[in-house]
Amino acid sequence: AAPVLIDMELIKSGVCQAVIVNSGNANCCTGEQGMRDARTMTSLAASELGISNDLVFVASTGVIGAPLPIEKIKTAVPDLVESLQPEGIPDLARSIMTTDTVPKTASAQGVVEGKTFTVTGVAKGAGMIRPDMATMLCFVCTDAGASPDILKEMLVKAADRSFNRITIDGDTSTNDTVMVMANGLSGALIQSAAHKNIFQKILDEVFLYLAKQLVRDGEGVTKLVEIIVRGAVSDSDARNVADTVAHSPLVKTSFFGEDANWGRIVGAVGRADAKIDPDKIDVYFDDVQMVKGGTGCGKATEAEATKVLCKPEFVVTIDLNMGRGFDLIYTCDFSVDYVRINADYRS
Repeated sequence: AAPVLIDMELIKSGVCQAVIVNSGNANCCTGEQGMRDARTMTSLAASELGISNDLVFVASTGVIGAPLPIEKIKTAVPDLVESLQPEGIPDLARSIMTTDTVPKTASAQGVVEGKTFTVTGVAKGAGMIRPDMATMLCFVCTDAGASPDILKEMLVKAADRSFNRITIDGDTSTNDTVMVMANGLSGALIQSAAHKNIFQKILDEVFLYLAKQLVRDGEGVTKLVEIIVRGAVSDSDARNVADTVAHSPLVKTSFFGEDANWGRIVGAVGRADAKIDPDKIDVYFDDVQMVKGGTGCGKATEAEATKVLCKPEFVVTIDLNMGRGFDLIYTCDFSVDYVRINADYRS
């Protein structure tokens, strides 16, 4: 999308002082006019804020292929700048929602050399979400001080542990954007390895909380499911198995139907790009073992597993018993509402 292309150039400087965002229109597949409109958004905000155009990033989310209603944005920007306030984070979270049903925010604090810093983030996204960041916008601000290189390093790690570990429907988007901005006002400087570890822990916490909120509020979602794969030959094999199970429509519909259909899970494991021995696979729903050594544990156990599937959140653990590889993904169920929402998204 046009805003992503523009931000990819702007971010090379490592400096940003403002972000202007619109929802309802992705400004994607809109040609040169879309690029001009995205640049107009940054220049309008910069002019009102009294800063350089290069210090304003832009983001859009919504319908692909429709021209951006730039005149509406031109009219709105002066009032938006005038209404800026320190307590405006909840307003931002609500304003960027599309098919989201609730705003998504998170905040956490840490201490470096006796100085307290805060990390606060907002995110949106409810569909077109899978590992490779998802169709989402996420803006995180901190009053800690850190160089652009350090921030990028920690952002990549945090995203890999959170936004790249969630899926709703297996689709990705044209507008994915995650930003971390640091102003240093707290006096907490992130420089040493010890400081980076402290900040990384807080950043990971905020990212993961936001990521799980995205899945909980996914289109038509009624269940948040953590897929854990252990005992793989390698971590990459574990990731491939978790990814295959988490994206299986048959597995996801059985979650919605609260059907402990472990055969669908084992079937997905079998088609994953990973080394497996069918006679070694164990499957658990929370702490209820449903499969042992590739064989189901019987109707009585299945009844207990069904009780687990009736909960809004649960864990499916798959032990391949082949090695020490481990990974996990957060997924959800597929409901009839997901089909309804996406069947008439534009109308």
